[in-house]
Amino acid sequence: MDVLPGIDPRAPLLDVTNLHVEFRTQYGVAKAVNGANFRLAPGETLAILGESGCGKSVTAQAIMGILDTPPGYVTQGEIRYRGVDLLKLTEEKRRKVRANRIAMIFQDALSSLNPVYTVGFQLGELFRKHRGMSRADAKKRSIDLLEQVKIPAARTRVDDYPHQFSGGMRQRVMIAMALALDPEVLIADEPTTALDVTVQAQIMGLLADLQQQRNMGLILITHDMGVVADVADRISVMYAGKVVEEAGIYDIYARPAHPYTKALLESIPRLDMKGQQLSVIQGLPPLLTDVPKGCAFNPRCRYARDACRQDPAPPAYAVAPNRTARCHFFREVIGE
Repeated sequence: MDVLPGIDPRAPLLDVTNLHVEFRTQYGVAKAVNGANFRLAPGETLAILGESGCGKSVTAQAIMGILDTPPGYVTQGEIRYRGVDLLKLTEEKRRKVRANRIAMIFQDALSSLNPVYTVGFQLGELFRKHRGMSRADAKKRSIDLLEQVKIPAARTRVDDYPHQFSGGMRQRVMIAMALALDPEVLIADEPTTALDVTVQAQIMGLLADLQQQRNMGLILITHDMGVVADVADRISVMYAGKVVEEAGIYDIYARPAHPYTKALLESIPRLDMKGQQLSVIQGLPPLLTDVPKGCAFNPRCRYARDACRQDPAPPAYAVAPNRTARCHFFREVIGE
């Protein structure tokens, strides 16, 4: 692996500070990420949670350095890997960070894999390009990886094409590709989308096992609070480009401090609610080109008052040690 100058092994594995990302469109400037802050430690799982369009995937793309520019631009902030600000690296150095140190599993495995090449060729390309391996050695490593992600008959399936795999198997191939070069940080963007519940559990179990074996930091991006309940250590809840609450997994589920987090939890179907009407969050997320004044959630919030509708937006209040919420009335939400 190429040495990255400035690496400090004592620094946080990943430290995102005041990250701002905007998209400049013909309809105006869409502020997709508006001051995101979070840290990730080795072996830790951080879930970034929220509805579609809240800025989760854009945050991941900014970390990976794969934003389409134009129209997307990182306008402020720092993304530090082991103390090195990735935003200040040249594109050549940034490319060496991708896959080698920080890897990503994308949402749609079928569209992420090239349909005209075998999965073995696509896996082997990583070893040929980044490790200088021969085709024969690269194929052996590809088979090893497919076996690690529990694909049956890996030695024969390595020569199959993506369309010959089921959705769950394709997602396992994507996991194998992400882990090929032993990254320290893995970003999983909706890794269980379009999979049935049983396969979802298998994929999440596989990610947890591989993370434990490798002591990786894992960022799990999802809109499904049920998916993260058993695997996450901490949760960052995003809404309209902001992290509105961050806390440990137990605190989030037991005593949510932001109205949006509370509304998300209340909208999850439960066995003890048989025959009752399911709670919903009224309205829609705001257009990012026209975010409401004050707290962006105020038009949909049952706790909203005049202070919530006025600039500036609520700061990140310290609810407890290592826990924050952007709500003036977080004590009322918690029920203190």
